[in-house]
Amino acid sequence: MSRLQVVSGKGGTGKTTVAAALALALATEGKRTLLVEVEGRQGIAQVFETEALPYEERKIAVAPGGGEVHALAIDAERALLDYLQMFYKLGGAGRALKKLGAIDFATTIAPGVRDVLLTGKACEAVRRKDRRGRFVYDYVVMDAPPTGRITRFLNVNDEVAGLARIGPIHHQAQAVMRVLKSPETAVHLVTLLEEMPVQETVDGIAELRAARLPVGRVVVNMVRPELLDASDLELVGTVTRSSVARSLSSAGLGGARRGGHAERLVDPLLAQAQEYAERYALEAEQRAALAEVELPRHELPLLAEGMDLAGLYELAEELRAQGVS
Repeated sequence: MSRLQVVSGKGGTGKTTVAAALALALATEGKRTLLVEVEGRQGIAQVFETEALPYEERKIAVAPGGGEVHALAIDAERALLDYLQMFYKLGGAGRALKKLGAIDFATTIAPGVRDVLLTGKACEAVRRKDRRGRFVYDYVVMDAPPTGRITRFLNVNDEVAGLARIGPIHHQAQAVMRVLKSPETAVHLVTLLEEMPVQETVDGIAELRAARLPVGRVVVNMVRPELLDASDLELVGTVTRSSVARSLSSAGLGGARRGGHAERLVDPLLAQAQEYAERYALEAEQRAALAEVELPRHELPLLAEGMDLAGLYELAEELRAQGVS
């Protein structure tokens, strides 16, 4: 299992929730996972129902078996100050530059600087070891930008390396890319069984592969339960109204006579069945499209009670059951 797990997906697919559930799943049995976010949305704090994350690693959850999930909201300005101190010993001077607005300029205007700082901080956590030479974190999970930006976000270090061919920036970019393009990294894409998210996922996988970035798995989120099997669906277009009314009546839902309670239920029930059949066919098409990318695929259920902390642990257990850890 790769030590850096990058999670992306089209907006609205629940990628932050999946990233959080993945971090919990990987932290089971005594493992330590660092969950990082890079977009400044404080999505991790919301999912774990905790206060806003500072720019420091903080334990936010305990996984089954005693494992720990730590979290970090990476801030590009603070990361640049760390960078200046690490390579140039500019601690005080860096703070002075911040007051003058130079730090904000570098992280918002300079091409690629912001993204190389964000990815660099995550990669540093992947490589970090304690005094005994052991990795501080068994896994680092990144809640990354959406699918439309993920390839550029991860590959920007190559662009920076091309611009700065010598010096610390060049070496930093190269070190980051050695992690991102190695077996240590896997980029997972989250989707729904809907046409637009699936198409964006397929396109994103093609872009990642073209950039030689390691694609991991596809996670289909919010999958609705199967209410009718294939034989039931065959009946949807052929069953008569009268037979449905008789079945409802025999189930104790009123007489099947015209105008009776059972008879009034027929049209809404048939309409709902037809809607389900159409959705089932659409989802089958999307599953077929995802199968063509030839990647491991996992499906997470739509939680009837909505997403809360208990639901997050339920999704983590589902991922474990499907073998992601």
